[in-house]
Amino acid sequence: MIEYIDIRLPIEEEANFSKSKEIASDKFGIPLNRIYGTKLIKRSIDARSKRIIVQLRFQVFIDEPVQEYKDTLSLTILPSNAKVVHIIGAGPAGLFAALQLIEKGIKPILFERGKDVRQRRRDLAKLNREGIVNPESNYCFGEGGAGTYSDGKLYTRSKKRGDVNYILSVLRQFGADESIEIEAHPHIGTNKLPNIIVTIREAIIHAGGEVHFGSKLTDLLIEKNKLVEIEINNSEKHEIDNLILATGHSARDIFELLHQKNIAIEAKPFALGVRVEHSQELINKVQYHNNNNELLPPASYKLVTQVENHGVYSFCMCPGGIIAPCATDNGEIVTNGWSPSRRNNPYANSGIVVEVNAEDWQKFGKDNPLAALELQREVEKKAFAANNRGDKGQIAPAQRLKDFTEGKLSEDLPKCSYQPGLKTSRLDEILPKQIAIKLQKAFIDFGKKMRGYLTNDAIIVGVESRTSSPVKIPRDPIDLNHTQIKNLYPCGEGAGYAGGIVSAAIDGVKIADTISLKPY
Repeated sequence: MIEYIDIRLPIEEEANFSKSKEIASDKFGIPLNRIYGTKLIKRSIDARSKRIIVQLRFQVFIDEPVQEYKDTLSLTILPSNAKVVHIIGAGPAGLFAALQLIEKGIKPILFERGKDVRQRRRDLAKLNREGIVNPESNYCFGEGGAGTYSDGKLYTRSKKRGDVNYILSVLRQFGADESIEIEAHPHIGTNKLPNIIVTIREAIIHAGGEVHFGSKLTDLLIEKNKLVEIEINNSEKHEIDNLILATGHSARDIFELLHQKNIAIEAKPFALGVRVEHSQELINKVQYHNNNNELLPPASYKLVTQVENHGVYSFCMCPGGIIAPCATDNGEIVTNGWSPSRRNNPYANSGIVVEVNAEDWQKFGKDNPLAALELQREVEKKAFAANNRGDKGQIAPAQRLKDFTEGKLSEDLPKCSYQPGLKTSRLDEILPKQIAIKLQKAFIDFGKKMRGYLTNDAIIVGVESRTSSPVKIPRDPIDLNHTQIKNLYPCGEGAGYAGGIVSAAIDGVKIADTISLKPY
């Protein structure tokens, strides 16, 4: 029999805590010798009061041995005549779809436009050092998808979409630390996630699947509402039974290809704003009430407000993190953030973004399915133009936080983690006016909610524009195929059905399960 107990104790006492069996014995009124052991399954920190509390949940094993960890997947070698499903994109949606297909005895053939994680790292180094964007290998494109080098956060609000614990257990099987199944806000870290991705790829290939890098989808052949062939790199032709389209939120060429082929897509709300950076010391001080206990992890925050019926909120908050250049083409500036596993950098950054909807992109056409994408692109190009250099650099527009709320050009800028360089700019003039005004009001409100947050020692860097896909690819709610094309399966964040590593992986599993039930 397995029961559960919840225990709260001061964080100073956690390291020496060893009484979970005794507490369980008292709670359930049973002798101590009937409790074979306990296992910690959830941990979170409650910092709402000056005394910091750690909340622990234990499984209690009564009259049976403690369950040891077992691998979630058992990938057997596929037979030579296995049915085949093609996948576009090797992000979490594509990779987890491939794993699930193998579990169902189906061979995945996966095409990724970018490079493998190790070669991709060289392009990112060049991007940070020289400001040169490789359109096929960057923070968004390449093995593992956007999350691989953008933090590896694993918490999600999408628990209704599928089994979060299943995704976490698979990641653990392929090398993630067991803490991802325990911590309330699990995080792998950009320094560790690439090795996990490599291990997943090797398992797919070992089982008989295929993974092809530098392989970009360039055309689709459709006959009688069925996809019959795809073209890779403008030359390779592949006949298709079923295609999973898991290209990520920044594959603009794919959205444009679908539109060109008269395949239905829709403009989709997304969020737009800036990335704000404070010292981690300040965020710790505010969140932990001046408590300097070395047992406490770097503090995070979550902020949300309403301004003129639009939500404004923190996005992808990175304690001990770095602001990164995440453009997918030269001539645009895009920012995001990431943290190493130890979160030990001196700065804390977060996106602060405003909900964008049809009224904000209407100038690009009321019925234009690419209208939201065009707004996103326009803002990114304006951010690039602000550096006044006209070359391929990734110098980003930046402003001190209070100066932004007051509409003033900053005379100088504080130190910042963004490596390619900054130029003092009026971000309230680069962003659409209605977005800038909402951000200004939101920062003032956040300054009231977090005393010390609204300071001119903080810096904002623009623009944060790739929060989610600006396009949705419609699909049947039951069969999950495209509403027009029965063997095309829009999947993950790029199709508008996920918002991060875990939810994208869940969607990949769901699509693979659905395809496995189809008669061939």
